Amino acid sequence: MSATVSFKVASPHGPRPVTVSYLRVGSGEPLLLLHGIGHHRQVWDPVIPALAAERDVIAIDLPGCGRSEALPDGMAHDLPTMNAVLAALCEALEIDRPHVAGNSLGGLLALELGRARLVRSVTALSPAGFWSEAERRYAFAMLMTMRQIARRMPRPLVERLARPAVGRTLLTSTIYARPGRRSPEAVVAETLALAGAQGFTETLRSGKTVQFTEDVVGVPVTVAWGDKDRLLVPRQGVRAKGVMPKARLVRLPGCGHVPMNDDPALVARVVLDGSR
Repeated sequence: MSATVSFKVASPHGPRPVTVSYLRVGSGEPLLLLHGIGHHRQVWDPVIPALAAERDVIAIDLPGCGRSEALPDGMAHDLPTMNAVLAALCEALEIDRPHVAGNSLGGLLALELGRARLVRSVTALSPAGFWSEAERRYAFAMLMTMRQIARRMPRPLVERLARPAVGRTLLTSTIYARPGRRSPEAVVAETLALAGAQGFTETLRSGKTVQFTEDVVGVPVTVAWGDKDRLLVPRQGVRAKGVMPKARLVRLPGCGHVPMNDDPALVARVVLDGSR
C-alpha cells in the first residue's frame, strides 16, 4: 500500500511544505528507488519483490510525478532543490544513509546524493548527465514528443492501444526494449503519469545545463546501461566510467532505457550487488 509523508524543505523564501507519495516494503538495510522524468514509482514494480527480500525498499514518486504533489511556489525542480528534498525525505522517514538506485533522472539524482555522501551506495541505471550536447538535444526532443503524444491522447484511446502487444510497442518502445512484456494496465498508468506530470516542463528546462563531470568519492558506485537504450545511448556509460574511474560499469544485454521491465532478475541482481 502506498502512503504519503509531508516535511519542510528550506527555500529562498523560507521553509516550504513538500508531500511525497511512496511505497515501503521488505526488511534489511534501506534502499531508496528513484524513477525518471515523467514516470512514477510503479516502474520499479517488476524488481521490488526480489529487492524486498533483502532490503527495506522505499520507492517514491518524485515531486510533480505520480501521486506526489509538485513543489510549492518558490522551489525549483533542479538538482540542488531535489537533493535537499530527498535528504529531508530520508530524515522524515527516519532513514539513515540509505542505499539508492535510480533510473535516468533518478540515476542522476542518485549520483548527486552519492557525491554529497548522503547514501551508502549508488546504483545508477542509464543516468542522465553524461551526454554530449547533440545527445542531450536528441533525448530532450524525444521526451517532449512522448509527453505531447501522451497529453493529446484520450484515455479510451490509450486503453485500446495498450491491449495488444503491437500497441504497447507503439506507446513505449522508446524506453523499453521488450515493450510487449509490460502489462496493458501498466502501460496505461505510465502514459497517464507522463501526461499528468506537473514537474515535467520545469525539470526538463533545468536539465539543459546539466553535465555530470565530478567523481563520486567515498561511496561505492555501480553504473549499468542497457545495450538497447534508444534514449540515452550506451556510449554514455563509457563517459560515466571516465568521470568515475572506480565505479563498476555493467552492461545490461537486451535492455532498453528503463531496464527494470526488460530483465527484472538481472536488474535486481545488479542493484543488490551494488548495495552489498
